[in-house]
Amino acid sequence: MKNKNGIFKLSILNTALISAIALSSSAALANTDLSGRITDAKNSVYFEGAKITIEELNLTTISKRDGSFHFGKLPKGQYTLIINYVGVPEVRKTLIVSDEQQLTKNYVIGSDKKGVENLIVYGQRAGQAGALNRQKNANRLISVVSADSIGQLPDQNAAEALQRLPGLSIQRDQGEGRFVAIRGIDPNLNNVTINGLNVPSPEAGVRSVAMDVIPSELISSLEVSKTVTPDMDANAVGGSIEVKSLSAFDREGQSYSITAQGSYNELEEAASPKLSGSYSDVFVLNNGYELGVAGAFSWLKREFGSENMETGGGWIDVEVEDAATGDDVEVFGTEEIEQRQYQIERERTGVALNLDLRTSVTDSFYLRSFFSEFSDDEYRLRNVYKFDKGAIDLTSHTDTSAMYQDAEMERDTKDRFETQKITSVVAGGEHKINTLFVEYQLGYSKSTEQEPTRLDVVFAGEEFDLGYLTSGQIPQLTQSANAHDLANYEMDEVVYENNLAEDEEVSFRLDITKSFFWNNNSGEFKFGGKYRSREKLNSVSASIYDGDFSDATAQDFNSGLVDYSLGAFGDGLSRTGIQQFVNANKNTFDFNQLESDIETLGNSYNSSEDVLAAYAMVSLDVDKWQFITGLRYEGSEFETQGNKVALLVDEINDNETVSIDPWQVTKDYNYFLPSLNVRYAASDKLIARFAYTQTIARPTFEDSAAFQLIETEVTEDDGEIETERKAEVGNPDLDPYESQNLDLSLHYYPGYIGVLSAGIFYKDIDNYIVFSEVQDNGQWDGFDEVIQPINGGAASLTGVELAWNKTFDSGLLLGANSTFVDADAGLPNQSDTVGNIMIGFENNSFSTRLSASYKSKVYQFDENDVGVFQDDHTQLDFSSKYYVSDSVQVYFNASNLTDEPMYLYHGVAKYNYQYEQYGRTFEFGITINSL
Repeated sequence: MKNKNGIFKLSILNTALISAIALSSSAALANTDLSGRITDAKNSVYFEGAKITIEELNLTTISKRDGSFHFGKLPKGQYTLIINYVGVPEVRKTLIVSDEQQLTKNYVIGSDKKGVENLIVYGQRAGQAGALNRQKNANRLISVVSADSIGQLPDQNAAEALQRLPGLSIQRDQGEGRFVAIRGIDPNLNNVTINGLNVPSPEAGVRSVAMDVIPSELISSLEVSKTVTPDMDANAVGGSIEVKSLSAFDREGQSYSITAQGSYNELEEAASPKLSGSYSDVFVLNNGYELGVAGAFSWLKREFGSENMETGGGWIDVEVEDAATGDDVEVFGTEEIEQRQYQIERERTGVALNLDLRTSVTDSFYLRSFFSEFSDDEYRLRNVYKFDKGAIDLTSHTDTSAMYQDAEMERDTKDRFETQKITSVVAGGEHKINTLFVEYQLGYSKSTEQEPTRLDVVFAGEEFDLGYLTSGQIPQLTQSANAHDLANYEMDEVVYENNLAEDEEVSFRLDITKSFFWNNNSGEFKFGGKYRSREKLNSVSASIYDGDFSDATAQDFNSGLVDYSLGAFGDGLSRTGIQQFVNANKNTFDFNQLESDIETLGNSYNSSEDVLAAYAMVSLDVDKWQFITGLRYEGSEFETQGNKVALLVDEINDNETVSIDPWQVTKDYNYFLPSLNVRYAASDKLIARFAYTQTIARPTFEDSAAFQLIETEVTEDDGEIETERKAEVGNPDLDPYESQNLDLSLHYYPGYIGVLSAGIFYKDIDNYIVFSEVQDNGQWDGFDEVIQPINGGAASLTGVELAWNKTFDSGLLLGANSTFVDADAGLPNQSDTVGNIMIGFENNSFSTRLSASYKSKVYQFDENDVGVFQDDHTQLDFSSKYYVSDSVQVYFNASNLTDEPMYLYHGVAKYNYQYEQYGRTFEFGITINSL
């Protein structure tokens, strides 16, 4: 890593080892190349992850996603070829190599009664067997979710499918899984790729990819790497997630599938449709080349909602007026509590088209494209109880309750239609050139988030008697009768926004592999490089109006009583009515130029990032051991452009001015990152792994953006002029997170389909980014408060991962996994415990399972020096499927069976910070496929 003692020596050692082994590689092999596929008895299904060994030569390879495998330069002779695949007995075949240059052999596994044909071609067992084999034979620690497994539970998107894996948890938005955390690490510190191409984030300011944008129906598999090798991107403190879409070579010949579904949300009493399908075929061209064409689509339109209560500013000592004396007093309580009701319509459309051209058994070209569009149409009603604007009755005040007189209240709306798009196109090829295997890839990806006509409208009222009582998750609010009379609320502010975030990346990579023998041990030398250029744009356009609203009141837009189960909400506000009024009259509203400029220019920026990477690595099989070691270099050039926006409020002269100055910063940094992965196969059933890796994570674009928001207020008190200065600023000089990672695990495959595993991991993270008050660092003299993200935080975490999955001959399916983490205090988004339990049954006619996902409380951030925590969360989901025939299935799913809410609290559980409930969702559908 950068500036680490001993790394240079370790780099030299790695380079020397690689060079020595490469130079001592033997060229004694003959000229016969062996290629083949691992398939079922019908030659209709190919198996990825099978281990193929030529016993006498000590050569081993792993079958690819199309079941193919390849051995190069085999000498003439008779050998024993061994195939191992979890779920079927070992296969041993005699292999005779003669003088021909090319030898093609396909092998069938599981042709007996208890083999693949009857037990793991369909349903959960097929997906689980394939995933376990890939995990077992990988050169690093990975977890895999197959397409078959995704379809067995009511997972709407890629995020929800990943939460079933050991050590993974999700962050939800409106009840749907959105961001994925690996071992509790912030999702911004993970790397996400689609078909090997880095995925930029559609959301402004962040690096984390909202996985709810990716429909689960377009996915062939999800692969989570918890350790990395030198040929992988280093930007993976948590880990790396690879999304693979379907390929025509996944199956033999023509394949198709179509699914139609209807769902019902209990809270909103709304029904939603869904339609998805896929098609693939392989065509033999006139020149003998094979062209694989695979396409898939998915469309979902979901209507639902949520109910919410939030405490603005948390629970603190607040200064308020005493109703009895008129004096200012300090009491413990909250300044405001919000009631929120959401009406949401989400539409998710995804399309994938993949072309694969095979010109020989060792040469191929591909073009893989992926497009996803996710729209979120949201209308929010909110009541804001502003207790601190009134006078408190001290005689009834406690630490959990208060009554206020002459308080204020706001009723406001948020009306927005947001569209997120991800486009990913990657072209490349794989070729065997003499003794070298060459891979190359050119990729383009772009993510956007558009919020074209957001409209926020505030109605303000006063002279209300308001109160609260909090003794659990949902505060009880009281209000005088006039608080529910919409005629008492005048239009106070209108904010009209047109926002755009773009994240675009172009990349090219080249990988070259050479096989060798060293002291009768097989190995591979691999080296290559990657260049990627990325640009992140955040463009905010805000128009703020603060007067001359033609005496409009909330009553003018009354839409009737709101159905709200968390308390008395009162009447709602018409979305259409407000839209029509604002559009017709906004040219007559008082336009606040200063506030509009501050909001627009203060939050807009453009950042670019160029990364050049190079690596060299070697893998060596020595008896039961496999070693993968090497060194990766990554150099980064970062540039950000934004604005310094300074607001001067001169209350003495009743004057406000804004100054805006452009700000541009560049920063370069370089890293050398060694790694070592070791795999030891004590037997075919017992695998041990060890890894030492170094990874980084670049700061989020928002934290490192060039922006400054400065506010200076000049007042006069008893003839004395007072100046107060505050600022909120980005930090383009931030260094990346640096992490040293240790992993040790043991995996036991007891036969048939199952695994029992245990592992321990440790991460030592430097340059952890925290928000801090920096007015005393010598750069902000005269300022009272300056908030800025800075380096300087250091954190470590130690965890244990346990997992058990087993499929029994009877059809019983059992699965359980849990992760226990001991992390330094203050690490955000970190749960101490994450776990899943699944019980199910499956045969050739019927499949059902009940699944529970658990995440313990999570530290989020500090509010007024007190921690905000998300309470533990347990979600129960059910699914069932009936096979009408080999090609027709009907299914029923139920998610969030216990109507589990999301709850955040401030300090202790009785102090609400946010409570939100979503209701249950039920799905019924039919699938028709070609099997």
